[in-house]
Amino acid sequence: MRDPHSDARRAKLRRFYRTQSFIYDATRWAFLFGRDALLRNAARLATQKGRSVRSLLEVGCGTGRNLAALARLFPEARLTGLDLSPHMLRRARSALRHAEERTTLLEADYLDAPDFSEPFDLILFSYSLSMMHPVQEAILDRARRDLGPGGLLAALDFYDSNFNLYKRYMRTNHVFVDGRLLPFIQKSFEPASLTVRDAPGGLWSYFEFLGG
Repeated sequence: MRDPHSDARRAKLRRFYRTQSFIYDATRWAFLFGRDALLRNAARLATQKGRSVRSLLEVGCGTGRNLAALARLFPEARLTGLDLSPHMLRRARSALRHAEERTTLLEADYLDAPDFSEPFDLILFSYSLSMMHPVQEAILDRARRDLGPGGLLAALDFYDSNFNLYKRYMRTNHVFVDGRLLPFIQKSFEPASLTVRDAPGGLWSYFEFLGG
């Protein structure tokens, strides 16, 4: 039986990104810090550890910005992107035309997505887990199952804020900045690299986690 609360959450997010898809890439540079560094660090760590990245998954791939960069960093890898918003995926398809033959884009909630035919060598969450409240632990459990032996989880997201007004504002945009997300990740994955930084102005902090 489907959870009506989950259905309502999905519907809200789809409505939110119907308009946001048109301005997403033009605006998010102003506060989604560290995305390019995460991709470079994931590629470097994979190389240092002798990992072979043959397949990778981004959960909450949005407009395909990160997947397009990963396609260039891992030119032989199969790419899978998962997102709830058909409007964001429409833009992702355009962004990934250069790697179309090795890309699969799925409109689905990760918890409802069908089982994948093989495990992934890299799973990426970039500012998506903070929007997956209250099922973040279940999401991470699935990611652990979908990650192959020696695979790498790469996560970048909001961590916490000392300002309750900011936290309430972010919740109106479906983002939970409450300090609980990083401990959830650390319960499920062994860190190889972990950095927590303050955003410019100190209104919030964000983290980069790489591990398996």
